Amino acid sequence: MDVTDSRSQTGETGRGRPSALQEFKCPIRDVLDRVGDAWSVLVVTNLAEGPTRFNELKRRIEGISQRMLTVTLRHLERDGLVSRTVMPTTPPQVEYALTELGHSLCRPLDVLADWATANQPLIRASRERYDAESGG
Repeated sequence: MDVTDSRSQTGETGRGRPSALQEFKCPIRDVLDRVGDAWSVLVVTNLAEGPTRFNELKRRIEGISQRMLTVTLRHLERDGLVSRTVMPTTPPQVEYALTELGHSLCRPLDVLADWATANQPLIRASRERYDAESGG
């Protein structure tokens, strides 16, 4: 399995995102660039509970700014993990939901969350030991 970062030199959109035509030799890096960031994980796990409006998501995800939530939702929508539905109301309301592909991501994220919960005390203890030994 080739896990090197072998992105083609062309196809950038100019906004730090690859274009749809850009070739990735490493599918792991391509996918983890999106689902590996904390905000995406939190948005997906919150949407696993069902379709949710923007402001409700913002209330549920502690510390996320309006701008970061907007950017994260756009990226997840672009990658086919989230759908966006505009409700014909006044004012218009927007609801976000996981797609079938987005739902398929929930199980691996649940496993990762369980691992993180079980191992956080060990990781924190290791950090404290390291910092004490290295003067950091």
